Amino acid sequence: MNGADFDHILLDRSTIARRVRRLADQIAAAYRGKELVIVPVLTGSIIFLADLVRRLPLKMRVDVVAVSSYPGRSTKSRRPRVLLPGAMPLAGRHVLILDDILESGRSIEAVGRLLRRRGAASIRTCVLLRKACARRAGWSADFIGFDIPDDFVVGYGMDFNHYYRNLPDVAVLKSRAGGPR
Repeated sequence: MNGADFDHILLDRSTIARRVRRLADQIAAAYRGKELVIVPVLTGSIIFLADLVRRLPLKMRVDVVAVSSYPGRSTKSRRPRVLLPGAMPLAGRHVLILDDILESGRSIEAVGRLLRRRGAASIRTCVLLRKACARRAGWSADFIGFDIPDDFVVGYGMDFNHYYRNLPDVAVLKSRAGGPR
């Protein structure tokens, strides 16, 4: 991984860890006494999922969904397609959709429609990052880690062209590294 590919570190690993702990506390309070099914949106949320669930003192299950919104080297979100809808029975269960970033809101909306059709008793959402464009468009989530500018970010599970997921921080990708122009 080349540090020259990044414009700057937006969120360092210790800041992320502190916020994930606080999110876990908020989620635990909201679901106290209930069994929870966490449905992470693959692949960007896997590191967030791993860190979060280790901090949740709840009885829970995990069932994954996969959504494609950024085909190939694109940095513009396209119409999301649910590629893997999950398999766990959700009828009557409390579900938390977990995603890495809220931008257009279309991915979470598509997953929410799918989970409602599967009979979830309740559906809430948690995102690590919410971009300014999502705030301007009125998109929100029940639990939000950080509000960020509209920069194209990588790291902490998020990628560009399948690279940079292993960066432990969240960084803004430089355009010469293949990021947005």
